Amino acid sequence: MRVDPDPSRYAPEHLELTVEEPDLDFARAKQIATREARQRASNAMLLSWNDRKRGESYPKFECGSRQRPGWVVFAESRGGNLTVDVNGGEYTFIYLMM
Repeated sequence: MRVDPDPSRYAPEHLELTVEEPDLDFARAKQIATREARQRASNAMLLSWNDRKRGESYPKFECGSRQRPGWVVFAESRGGNLTVDVNGGEYTFIYLMM
């Protein structure tokens, strides 16, 4: 499967964050991303994510044309409209801003 290397194309609004924490892990990146999303909309809901460091994503299923990762297609089909990209795609989160 070809994975689009440019997270800015995952949702209409794109936010890039640089977090300079040497021990940054998925849980902390998610906490920071959610805080930023909720500053834009208090009820922002996390739809999907990708942890490039561990090679994991949610949800884990194949869908779409295989041109885009399943976790991206999942979020797009549910109205995901904010991508929060932490440290150049190390962690990527897609939210629904209502």
